[in-house]
Amino acid sequence: MLLVSLFILVALSSLLLSLSIFPCSCTCITMSQHILVYGGRGALGTAIISYFKLRGFVITSIDLFANDEANHNVLLQAQDSWEDQSNKISAALAEKLGESKVAAVLCVAGGWAGGNAASADLIKNADLMIKQSVWSSVIAARVASQFLAPNGLLALTGARAALNGTAGMIGYGIAKAAVHQLTRSLAQPGSGLPEGATAVAILPVTLDTPMNRKFMPDADFSSWTPLDEISSHFLDWTTGKQRPSNGALVEVVTAGGVTTFTEAAH
Repeated sequence: MLLVSLFILVALSSLLLSLSIFPCSCTCITMSQHILVYGGRGALGTAIISYFKLRGFVITSIDLFANDEANHNVLLQAQDSWEDQSNKISAALAEKLGESKVAAVLCVAGGWAGGNAASADLIKNADLMIKQSVWSSVIAARVASQFLAPNGLLALTGARAALNGTAGMIGYGIAKAAVHQLTRSLAQPGSGLPEGATAVAILPVTLDTPMNRKFMPDADFSSWTPLDEISSHFLDWTTGKQRPSNGALVEVVTAGGVTTFTEAAH
Protein backbone atom coordinates (compact mmCIF):
# COMPACT_ATOMS: atom_id res chain seq x y z
CA MET A 1 0.00 0.00 0.00
CA LEU A 2 2.90 2.33 0.85
CA LEU A 3 4.56 1.63 -2.50
CA VAL A 4 1.32 2.39 -4.36
CA SER A 5 0.93 5.68 -2.49
CA LEU A 6 4.50 6.69 -3.29
CA PHE A 7 3.96 5.85 -6.96
CA ILE A 8 0.81 8.00 -7.08
CA LEU A 9 2.62 10.90 -5.36
CA VAL A 10 5.52 10.79 -7.84
CA ALA A 11 3.14 10.62 -10.80
CA LEU A 12 1.11 13.55 -9.47
CA SER A 13 4.26 15.61 -8.94
CA SER A 14 5.37 14.94 -12.53
CA LEU A 15 1.96 15.98 -13.81
CA LEU A 16 2.05 19.23 -11.85
CA LEU A 17 5.48 20.02 -13.22
CA SER A 18 4.38 19.34 -16.78
CA LEU A 19 1.46 21.71 -16.31
CA SER A 20 3.83 24.40 -14.98
CA ILE A 21 1.86 24.72 -11.75
CA PHE A 22 5.11 24.98 -9.85
CA PRO A 23 6.79 28.36 -10.35
CA CYS A 24 9.44 28.62 -13.07
CA SER A 25 12.71 30.41 -12.35
CA CYS A 26 13.24 31.34 -16.02
CA THR A 27 11.73 34.24 -17.95
CA CYS A 28 8.91 32.58 -19.88
CA ILE A 29 7.38 34.08 -23.01
CA THR A 30 3.87 32.86 -23.76
CA MET A 31 1.89 32.89 -26.97
CA SER A 32 -0.40 35.47 -25.37
CA GLN A 33 2.29 38.11 -25.96
CA HIS A 34 1.25 39.98 -29.07
CA ILE A 35 3.05 42.75 -30.95
CA LEU A 36 2.17 44.95 -33.91
CA VAL A 37 4.79 45.62 -36.59
CA TYR A 38 3.97 48.58 -38.82
CA GLY A 39 6.00 48.10 -41.99
CA GLY A 40 6.11 44.33 -41.63
CA ARG A 41 7.08 43.63 -45.23
CA GLY A 42 10.14 45.89 -45.32
CA ALA A 43 13.60 44.50 -44.67
CA LEU A 44 13.67 45.54 -41.01
CA GLY A 45 10.04 44.63 -40.39
CA THR A 46 10.56 41.18 -41.89
CA ALA A 47 13.61 40.60 -39.68
CA ILE A 48 11.72 41.72 -36.57
CA ILE A 49 8.79 39.43 -37.32
CA SER A 50 11.10 36.43 -37.83
CA TYR A 51 13.00 37.21 -34.63
CA PHE A 52 9.91 37.59 -32.44
CA LYS A 53 8.10 34.65 -34.05
CA LEU A 54 10.97 32.32 -33.12
CA ARG A 55 10.53 33.45 -29.53
CA GLY A 56 6.87 32.64 -29.25
CA PHE A 57 5.20 35.96 -29.96
CA VAL A 58 1.97 36.47 -31.87
CA ILE A 59 2.52 39.13 -34.53
CA THR A 60 0.25 41.35 -36.57
CA SER A 61 1.88 42.99 -39.58
CA ILE A 62 0.60 46.27 -41.03
CA ASP A 63 1.77 47.02 -44.56
CA LEU A 64 0.77 47.32 -48.20
CA PHE A 65 1.64 43.64 -48.66
CA ALA A 66 1.20 40.57 -46.47
CA ASN A 67 4.00 39.01 -44.46
CA ASP A 68 3.52 35.24 -44.55
CA GLU A 69 5.33 34.73 -41.24
CA ALA A 70 2.97 37.02 -39.35
CA ASN A 71 -0.02 35.51 -37.58
CA HIS A 72 -2.26 38.30 -38.87
CA ASN A 73 -1.97 40.94 -41.59
CA VAL A 74 -3.66 44.32 -41.92
CA LEU A 75 -3.30 45.45 -45.53
CA LEU A 76 -3.34 49.07 -46.64
CA GLN A 77 -3.96 50.76 -49.97
CA ALA A 78 -1.36 53.33 -51.03
CA GLN A 79 -4.01 55.57 -52.57
CA ASP A 80 -6.00 55.86 -49.32
CA SER A 81 -5.86 59.12 -47.40
CA TRP A 82 -4.04 59.41 -44.09
CA GLU A 83 -7.33 59.38 -42.19
CA ASP A 84 -8.69 56.43 -44.17
CA GLN A 85 -5.56 54.38 -43.48
CA SER A 86 -5.81 55.12 -39.78
CA ASN A 87 -9.50 54.24 -39.62
CA LYS A 88 -9.00 50.99 -41.54
CA ILE A 89 -6.19 49.90 -39.25
CA SER A 90 -8.12 50.70 -36.08
CA ALA A 91 -11.21 48.86 -37.32
CA ALA A 92 -9.21 45.80 -38.36
CA LEU A 93 -7.34 45.65 -35.06
CA ALA A 94 -10.52 46.08 -33.03
CA GLU A 95 -11.97 43.07 -34.86
CA LYS A 96 -8.84 40.95 -34.42
CA LEU A 97 -7.97 41.89 -30.84
CA GLY A 98 -11.33 42.45 -29.20
CA GLU A 99 -10.58 43.48 -25.61
CA SER A 100 -6.99 42.19 -25.77
CA LYS A 101 -4.01 44.53 -25.71
CA VAL A 102 -0.57 44.22 -27.28
CA ALA A 103 2.84 44.34 -25.63
CA ALA A 104 4.43 46.58 -28.25
CA VAL A 105 3.75 48.67 -31.33
CA LEU A 106 6.90 48.74 -33.47
CA CYS A 107 6.75 51.20 -36.37
CA VAL A 108 9.58 50.58 -38.83
CA ALA A 109 7.86 51.80 -41.99
CA GLY A 110 9.83 54.29 -44.03
CA GLY A 111 12.15 54.80 -46.95
CA TRP A 112 14.71 57.18 -48.38
CA ALA A 113 14.67 59.82 -51.12
CA GLY A 114 17.19 62.59 -51.67
CA GLY A 115 16.99 66.09 -53.06
CA ASN A 116 17.98 69.64 -52.12
CA ALA A 117 15.92 72.80 -52.55
CA ALA A 118 16.87 73.08 -56.22
CA SER A 119 15.92 69.50 -57.11
CA ALA A 120 13.09 69.10 -59.59
CA ASP A 121 11.74 66.22 -57.48
CA LEU A 122 11.91 68.03 -54.14
CA ILE A 123 8.14 68.27 -53.58
CA LYS A 124 7.42 64.77 -54.86
CA ASN A 125 10.16 63.23 -52.72
CA ALA A 126 9.25 65.24 -49.63
CA ASP A 127 5.63 64.17 -50.01
CA LEU A 128 6.73 60.52 -50.26
CA MET A 129 8.94 60.80 -47.17
CA ILE A 130 6.16 62.39 -45.14
CA LYS A 131 3.72 59.67 -46.16
CA GLN A 132 6.16 56.85 -45.42
CA SER A 133 7.51 58.12 -42.10
CA VAL A 134 5.15 60.72 -40.63
CA TRP A 135 1.84 59.18 -41.62
CA SER A 136 2.87 55.75 -40.34
CA SER A 137 4.33 57.10 -37.08
CA VAL A 138 1.28 59.20 -36.23
CA ILE A 139 -1.01 56.27 -37.03
CA ALA A 140 1.17 54.04 -34.84
CA ALA A 141 0.74 56.53 -32.00
CA ARG A 142 -3.02 56.47 -32.49
CA VAL A 143 -2.99 52.66 -32.55
CA ALA A 144 -0.92 52.59 -29.35
CA SER A 145 -3.45 54.84 -27.61
CA GLN A 146 -6.15 52.28 -28.43
CA PHE A 147 -4.49 48.88 -28.27
CA LEU A 148 -1.20 49.07 -26.34
CA ALA A 149 -1.20 47.51 -22.89
CA PRO A 150 -0.28 49.59 -19.84
CA ASN A 151 3.51 49.71 -19.48
CA GLY A 152 3.82 48.71 -23.14
CA LEU A 153 6.33 49.89 -25.72
CA LEU A 154 5.82 52.19 -28.71
CA ALA A 155 8.93 52.32 -30.90
CA LEU A 156 9.23 54.64 -33.91
CA THR A 157 12.00 55.04 -36.47
CA GLY A 158 13.85 58.31 -36.83
CA ALA A 159 17.32 58.92 -38.25
CA ARG A 160 20.60 60.03 -36.73
CA ALA A 161 21.20 62.30 -39.72
CA ALA A 162 18.07 64.29 -38.87
CA LEU A 163 19.56 65.47 -35.58
CA ASN A 164 21.27 68.04 -37.81
CA GLY A 165 20.57 69.65 -41.18
CA THR A 166 20.13 67.38 -44.21
CA ALA A 167 20.82 69.65 -47.18
CA GLY A 168 21.01 66.89 -49.76
CA MET A 169 17.90 65.06 -48.56
CA ILE A 170 15.55 67.75 -47.33
CA GLY A 171 12.33 65.74 -47.51
CA TYR A 172 13.89 62.85 -45.61
CA GLY A 173 15.22 65.18 -42.92
CA ILE A 174 11.87 66.92 -42.50
CA ALA A 175 10.05 63.61 -42.07
CA LYS A 176 12.51 62.09 -39.62
CA ALA A 177 12.77 65.28 -37.56
CA ALA A 178 8.97 65.17 -37.24
CA VAL A 179 9.22 61.61 -35.91
CA HIS A 180 11.72 62.80 -33.31
CA GLN A 181 9.36 65.57 -32.21
CA LEU A 182 6.43 63.14 -32.09
CA THR A 183 8.39 60.76 -29.88
CA ARG A 184 9.18 63.46 -27.34
CA SER A 185 5.59 64.72 -27.39
CA LEU A 186 4.28 61.21 -26.70
CA ALA A 187 6.45 61.00 -23.60
CA GLN A 188 4.82 64.02 -21.99
CA PRO A 189 1.89 63.83 -19.56
CA GLY A 190 -1.44 63.95 -21.32
CA SER A 191 -0.12 62.48 -24.58
CA GLY A 192 -2.90 59.90 -24.71
CA LEU A 193 -0.73 56.80 -24.38
CA PRO A 194 -1.68 54.12 -21.82
CA GLU A 195 -0.45 54.40 -18.26
CA GLY A 196 3.22 53.52 -17.92
CA ALA A 197 3.80 53.22 -21.67
CA THR A 198 7.21 54.12 -23.09
CA ALA A 199 7.64 55.90 -26.43
CA VAL A 200 11.08 55.76 -28.02
CA ALA A 201 12.62 56.26 -31.45
CA ILE A 202 15.63 54.49 -32.87
CA LEU A 203 17.99 56.69 -34.89
CA PRO A 204 20.06 54.41 -37.12
CA VAL A 205 22.69 55.49 -39.64
CA THR A 206 22.70 52.73 -42.27
CA LEU A 207 20.97 49.38 -41.89
CA ASP A 208 22.52 46.26 -43.40
CA THR A 209 19.76 45.35 -45.85
CA PRO A 210 19.91 43.50 -49.19
CA MET A 211 18.78 46.66 -50.99
CA ASN A 212 21.51 48.78 -49.43
CA ARG A 213 24.13 46.20 -50.36
CA LYS A 214 22.81 46.12 -53.91
CA PHE A 215 23.08 49.87 -54.41
CA MET A 216 26.23 50.43 -52.33
CA PRO A 217 28.35 47.32 -53.02
CA ASP A 218 31.66 49.03 -52.22
CA ALA A 219 30.61 50.46 -48.86
CA ASP A 220 32.14 49.50 -45.52
CA PHE A 221 29.60 46.95 -44.30
CA SER A 222 31.25 46.85 -40.87
CA SER A 223 29.70 50.28 -40.26
CA TRP A 224 26.19 49.09 -41.11
CA THR A 225 23.83 47.91 -38.40
CA PRO A 226 22.69 44.26 -38.67
CA LEU A 227 18.92 43.92 -38.55
CA ASP A 228 19.06 41.39 -35.72
CA GLU A 229 20.75 44.02 -33.53
CA ILE A 230 17.61 46.13 -33.83
CA SER A 231 15.36 43.10 -33.37
CA SER A 232 17.14 41.90 -30.23
CA HIS A 233 16.97 45.34 -28.61
CA PHE A 234 13.28 45.63 -29.47
CA LEU A 235 12.75 42.26 -27.78
CA ASP A 236 14.57 43.41 -24.66
CA TRP A 237 12.65 46.67 -24.54
CA THR A 238 9.34 44.90 -25.14
CA THR A 239 9.98 42.57 -22.20
CA GLY A 240 11.17 45.42 -19.98
CA LYS A 241 14.92 44.80 -20.13
CA GLN A 242 17.19 47.85 -20.38
CA ARG A 243 14.35 49.89 -21.83
CA PRO A 244 15.37 53.48 -22.70
CA SER A 245 13.78 56.41 -20.92
CA ASN A 246 10.40 57.62 -22.08
CA GLY A 247 10.80 59.94 -25.07
CA ALA A 248 14.36 58.81 -25.79
CA LEU A 249 15.90 59.24 -29.22
CA VAL A 250 18.29 56.29 -29.34
CA GLU A 251 21.25 56.70 -31.67
CA VAL A 252 22.20 53.38 -33.27
CA VAL A 253 25.82 53.46 -34.42
CA THR A 254 27.88 50.58 -35.79
CA ALA A 255 31.64 50.79 -36.14
CA GLY A 256 34.02 47.91 -36.78
CA GLY A 257 31.13 45.48 -36.54
CA VAL A 258 30.18 46.65 -33.03
CA THR A 259 26.81 48.36 -32.51
CA THR A 260 26.01 50.78 -29.71
CA PHE A 261 22.64 52.19 -28.62
CA THR A 262 22.96 55.60 -26.96
CA GLU A 263 20.27 58.06 -25.93
CA ALA A 264 20.75 61.38 -27.73
CA ALA A 265 21.04 64.48 -25.60
CA HIS A 266 17.89 66.60 -25.41
